Amino acid sequence: MKKIAIAMSGGIDSSVSAFLLQKAGFDVIGIHAIFHKNYNKQSLKIARQTAKHLNIPFFVLNLQKEFKKEIINAFINDLKSGITPNPCVFCNERIKFGLLLREAEKQRATMLATGHYAKIKDKKLFKANDSLKDQSYFLWRLKQNQLKNILFPLSSLTKEKVKKIAKEIGFASSRSKESQDICFCPDFKEFVKKKIKLKSGDIIDAKNNILGKHEGLPLYTTGQRQGIKLSGGPYYVFKKDIKNNLLIVTKDLKEISSKILIAKNINWISGITPKFPLRARAQIRYGHKAQLATITKKNNSLKVEFDKLQLAITPGQSVVFFKNKQVLGGGIIQ
Repeated sequence: MKKIAIAMSGGIDSSVSAFLLQKAGFDVIGIHAIFHKNYNKQSLKIARQTAKHLNIPFFVLNLQKEFKKEIINAFINDLKSGITPNPCVFCNERIKFGLLLREAEKQRATMLATGHYAKIKDKKLFKANDSLKDQSYFLWRLKQNQLKNILFPLSSLTKEKVKKIAKEIGFASSRSKESQDICFCPDFKEFVKKKIKLKSGDIIDAKNNILGKHEGLPLYTTGQRQGIKLSGGPYYVFKKDIKNNLLIVTKDLKEISSKILIAKNINWISGITPKFPLRARAQIRYGHKAQLATITKKNNSLKVEFDKLQLAITPGQSVVFFKNKQVLGGGIIQ
């Protein structure tokens, strides 16, 4: 019987995944990872209860030190440098499908399963059947040696079907609602205030007119409207001048729209660089609908030119490339 390790968070997605794997006849073991000091103790409790309910072995893995070094510290440094990071992308690559995958191997499991909504077939990554819950955008940094050892049991299910299964088998959840927050800082503003020494400065428009004061540049991101606190708006963040500590805003959405972006830190999931120019759909943030673009190579970077203007292309975020439902790879927007 093949042994499969399942990353059990305490939510219904991983709980139902564990149930489905066991139902399919696999020898299942549960692993719950603690990533940071403010972890949800109720999540651990429910994950343990679920494992007991399924009568499967259950292990707790403390990864706080590694998570802080690889994810939290990098997140803080990126904010200081003026970009808007996406920590989930690197957590998936280095922690969930890095350290957790190695722990699964130590437990003599042949594969690691998670409750992600995405699909793997022939070492290729695809979008999940549930387009509203699809998480493939966050998985573009995965490599071939990771994909061959990963299972996504929910790839063909909708969230509503997962909820129905959970209810039928009596699984609880540690969450009363779906979370869209970064796990280690559910209150972004408070987290930044604690971790970064903020310096107030001027808010200006494109003509250098001083309009007000900002609370500290790490609190703002390109395209942001909320929290600028200027009368006569709405105003949107156009760019951040880190050197002079200036927040530049605009009322004109065209000023924060562009057809072109440059991306670095490229990863092609197949391990093979495609031929250029490449026509594909490119997604510039989670929840953004991927748009047709032409991708060309520019030294160690990629130039992505969209067919249509895109709003608020944000440095630090991921641009992810798709061919139909297949995830080709991606990069970090400069």
